[in-house]
Amino acid sequence: QKVSVEVLAHLEHLALVDFRDAEGVERLQKAIQFADQLHEVNTVGVEPMDSVLEDRWCLYLREDDVTEGNCTKELLENAREKVEEYFVAPPGNIPLPKLEEQEAFLQGS
Repeated sequence: QKVSVEVLAHLEHLALVDFRDAEGVERLQKAIQFADQLHEVNTVGVEPMDSVLEDRWCLYLREDDVTEGNCTKELLENAREKVEEYFVAPPGNIPLPKLEEQEAFLQGS
């Protein structure tokens, strides 16, 4: 499959992966080959489902009992990469700007 430069740039932005090297291109080609397998599934006469739980009309949620809190700092210490107070998952091979760099850029604009 041929992928346009625009699509490639958009995928790089979304996935935080640089596809301009051999490893990145190979990874993208494998993902496309995997997704192409869906075209082999015969879906003639199959109606789309509203939910994967087709026999249930509503989902029942349990009550959420908060027993601890205010532990953001401790949780983020486990992050391989983070931006502000968020985990970056999966980590890509394009380095994210550090928070200080983002703030300096925003102040300069």
